[in-house]
Amino acid sequence: MDVLASFANLVPVTLVQGLLYALVALGVMIPFRLLAFPDLTSEGAFPLGGCVCGALLAAGVPPWPATGVAIAAGALAGAATAAIHLRFRINTLLAGILVMTILYSVNLRVLGKANVALLSNDTVLSALSPDVVMRVGLQIVAFAIVVAAVLALLGWLLRTELGLSLRAVGANPKLAPALRIAPWAFIVAGLAAASGLSALAGALAVQLQGFADVHMGFGVLINGLAALIIGETLLGRQTVARQLLAPVAGSIVYYQLVSLGLALGLKPADLKLVTGLFVLATLALPAMRRGTEPDAMRE
Repeated sequence: MDVLASFANLVPVTLVQGLLYALVALGVMIPFRLLAFPDLTSEGAFPLGGCVCGALLAAGVPPWPATGVAIAAGALAGAATAAIHLRFRINTLLAGILVMTILYSVNLRVLGKANVALLSNDTVLSALSPDVVMRVGLQIVAFAIVVAAVLALLGWLLRTELGLSLRAVGANPKLAPALRIAPWAFIVAGLAAASGLSALAGALAVQLQGFADVHMGFGVLINGLAALIIGETLLGRQTVARQLLAPVAGSIVYYQLVSLGLALGLKPADLKLVTGLFVLATLALPAMRRGTEPDAMRE
């Protein structure tokens, strides 16, 4: 009974987290699934959005413009990763690592110190209503509306000619030029959109928790990947709607599993270990089912 009571108490809070970090999961999904571009920029774009938003709020900038600038900063980070890969032919993962590493120093410069408290500053939540700040139920509604708006926008965009071109680049980048599609433009735009979503999540997280910290992005990429895998396992990804809904559903389920683990006595310090092992097992399962041997053993 104690476990069930603890789990029930954690559900509303982790539902807010699940909806918030669904934006990160969407930011992970776009390069991985739509562009076939393994990208790590989200790990740096999330704290970048939080630090930019936090610095602007601390300087007295209203919350809506501060959030918009944070999204733009994240989009620039994603575009930088794409440009490094395309211009210098650097591996996609290495390009993301380089940008992520650079962003740590950028975040320190932007914030001015390791963390900044924002408890007395106005936020988008308090701008909606002072009650939203104090009531978890209203926070769930607010973040659900944000996620629904993002899903609606992405769903509409992916069904336009631009969206079809972006999906064509991910499906077959060599064929795209024959269809008069410039792959580089869509790769840059896709990564910018993905990192912009992660930065939006970082900006909202800062305003929800009341402080900005340069280390706040640690592990968000693996959490987003775990959410994406869970969502695709539950919903599949055969259609555009399922592909978009999978990260959101997966994020909600993932954070409820976190709640259950904490209620069962799992230490918070062990969550990254468990998440990493889960992602490893999920990614390795198809190869284990096929009985594939490592390339080195084949040789």
